[in-house]
Amino acid sequence: MGGVLSSVFGGGGEEAVAGNESEQSRVMKFSSSARWQLHFNEIKETSKLLVVDFSASWCGPCRMIEPAFIAMAAKFTDVEFVKLDVDENPDVAKEFNVTGMPTFVLVKNGKEIERIVGANKNELEKKVVKHRA
Repeated sequence: MGGVLSSVFGGGGEEAVAGNESEQSRVMKFSSSARWQLHFNEIKETSKLLVVDFSASWCGPCRMIEPAFIAMAAKFTDVEFVKLDVDENPDVAKEFNVTGMPTFVLVKNGKEIERIVGANKNELEKKVVKHRA
């Protein structure tokens, strides 16, 4: 069945973002909007905080904040961290009205509760701490 779903949804489409080669990151990355939608539909039924990093491979500030985002995912294990490349998932970026990168959208119960535009590590961490309870 998994093979059938993979072929329908465009390959694996989901992977962890590596912080470095010796550690596995808790950040999930979705290369397919269909896979993202399946995951989002699951998590929005819970009260778990979801932090979505909308970024692009060519974005300097996105690359700059990525290690901090990975570190937050390791620190806050009760929070779900997801990275979405806007070039791979333009329809998801449009759905969330992403106009600049990086954009971090905090979601709880399927609803956006906060948004940070720009590579502001301290602001992001402050919002995660505020909403994770």
